[in-house]
Order: sequence, then structure tokens, then C-alpha cells
Amino acid sequence: HIRIIPLTNQCHRKLARPHGSKHLRGVYLPHADLTHKTWGQRLKNYLREFIAFMFSNVGIIGLVVGYTIAGAFIFQAIEGGEAPEANAHVIKLRNQTALKLWDLCCCELNIFSEIEWKKNVSSELEMYQQKIVEAIQDGYDGTDNVNSSRQWSFSGAFLYSLTVITTIGYGNIAPHSEVGKMITIMYAIIGMPLFLLYLSNIGDILAKSFKWTYAKCCLCQGCCERRHAVTDWKVQHVVGQEQPGVQIEPSAMDVGEDDSSEDIEEPYDPQTVTVPVTLCLAIMVGYICFGAVLFSEWEQWNFLDSSYFCFISLSTIGFGDIVPGDNVIASEVIELSFIFCSMYLMLGMALIAMCFNLMQEEVVHKMRGCDTG
Repeated sequence: HIRIIPLTNQCHRKLARPHGSKHLRGVYLPHADLTHKTWGQRLKNYLREFIAFMFSNVGIIGLVVGYTIAGAFIFQAIEGGEAPEANAHVIKLRNQTALKLWDLCCCELNIFSEIEWKKNVSSELEMYQQKIVEAIQDGYDGTDNVNSSRQWSFSGAFLYSLTVITTIGYGNIAPHSEVGKMITIMYAIIGMPLFLLYLSNIGDILAKSFKWTYAKCCLCQGCCERRHAVTDWKVQHVVGQEQPGVQIEPSAMDVGEDDSSEDIEEPYDPQTVTVPVTLCLAIMVGYICFGAVLFSEWEQWNFLDSSYFCFISLSTIGFGDIVPGDNVIASEVIELSFIFCSMYLMLGMALIAMCFNLMQEEVVHKMRGCDTG
């Protein structure tokens, strides 16, 4: 018999040499100060643990929110410093058009000739409309403010950052400087994979939580066990038909082979439950209707326009014909409605991902049931 005696600290001190030798009579000692790490190694370990936490289920939420807030400050600093030159150009153009119309009415034309007057006035108005469209494309925000841009307040910049990483892209706010366009490209390259990771993690958490709630509240344990027992019997019955001479009776499910098998029977796992497709569709419709009620109060929209906006936003189509208006974008102070708007979009897209995941599991389960049947 051989007894193994662990080495004590005194034995380690005796075996370790002062010059840090690695071999001593066949015993391998890496270093005498193995337990003592340098500051560089500790910092590397802490950084590795911090990155792993930030990409976990909990940290990814704070990472997405922090990334969006950082993007809001960046775009506000780049695009929100001064109002676009188009604002001053539109003011000048409007004054010139008004003077031109006055000259047409009092000096240049015969005001008693209605046909000639309408022709010249229509020509001036059409030219003014074309120049206004060009000014909007150059960044005109519809105001006469020449000191600061209303669109690139913190609220507007935050909404722009959120629409970039979520790929909604309304298009009502866009950068006009070359630096802003380059920053948008780099910001989207990092932000879009980050938001997809957020959808994957949070959608999986919501799916597991909803399946557990559905199994505990909507289904009894006996019903679930009988459901899986019938499925197992169908599989065994099909296998018994393929092999001649093998017969499996349904009564074998109710009566165990011995009493010991009942004692070691595994408990039922709620994660094996599949949620009906109709319930998932009802959740998505209910969430869209809930948002429609909120936006109809905040933006003074009717219920149809609000529902249309919620669906277009949550599906990441983002036409941009209906967007949160002056009540959100023009405010210099962060309003409570704006915070709810951002939370609604982030939580709603994760909820949509959860419903798609649950519907996929239900369809796969039904197709497998058809194959075994």
C-alpha cells in the first residue's frame, strides 16, 4: 500500500530554491511565488471577467443603453453645433419671394389682367416650392432658428442612434456633414451586431420565462405528463410496427415495470412545453395595440396611425412617413414620454423575437407529430 501525504507550506519552502529553479529531484515547481500574480495579470483577468459580464444576459442591456446614450452625445456634438445653412437660406428666399410678389402686384404687371397676373404669380410660387424641397434635402428643419439645430437635440440624437442600431432607419433625421456620415457608418458596424446579440439573449430569457409561466398557470402537471406520455407511446408504437413480433401495449405507460422506476422518475420540465401559435400572435397584437393607445395620447394621432407606426417600427421596416414629432424631438428636456418611447421599441423588438422563437418551436413540434403519426 502507498500512502499519499500532501505537502505542507514548510515542505514547499524547503523544496523551493532561492533562485527560482524549476526542477528539484524530479519534482516540478513552476515558481515559488505561484499564488502571487502581477498587476498586469490581475488587470487582464479583471478585464476578461468584465467583458464576459457585459456580454451576458444582464450586462447586454446596460451595454446597449450605454452605447445608445454615447451615440446621442457624439452625434449631438457633431451635427447639433450650428443650425444648417439651409435655415438662413430659406429665410432669405422667403423674403425675396414676398418682395417679388409685391412687385408683381403693384408695379410690374397690370393688376386688372387676371390671366397674366395668375401666370406670373404661379411661376414664382413653383420656383419657390422647388427651392424649398432642395433646402429640405440640404438639412432644413422647418424652423427659422439659425443658432442651433432643433433636430439634433439630445432627444433627437438619441432617437437617431436607436434607429441606426435597430435598423429601423426612419430617415427624418440624417447627418449632413462628412464627419457625421463617417461616424454613422462606424457606429452602425459596431451597434447592429450588438443589438442582434441583445435580441438573442433577451429573447431567449423572455421565451424561457413565458414557457415556465404558461406551464405553471395554464397547464396542470398531470395534463403535461399525459401529453408527453401519449407522444412517447406513439413513437414506441411506430417502432413496434416496424419490427415484427414486437408489441407494445398502451397500458405499459400507466403501470411501471417495478416500483423502483416510479421512485427515480424525473420531474416534469416546464421548458419542454410548446406555446400555441395563436397565443403568440395575440401577444404581438396586444403589444401593438398597447403602444397605439400610448402614442395616440402622446402624439395626438388616431388609433390607426398609431397602430401603423408601432407595426412599422417593431418590424424594422421604418418607412418614416409617421415618426414621433415635435413633442419628442424638439424638447430640450428629456420627457417621460420619450423614455417610454425608447423602452417600448427596445422591449417590443425583444418581445417579437421571443414570439418568433416560440412559434418556431410549436411549428417544429407539430411537424414532428405529423411525421410520427
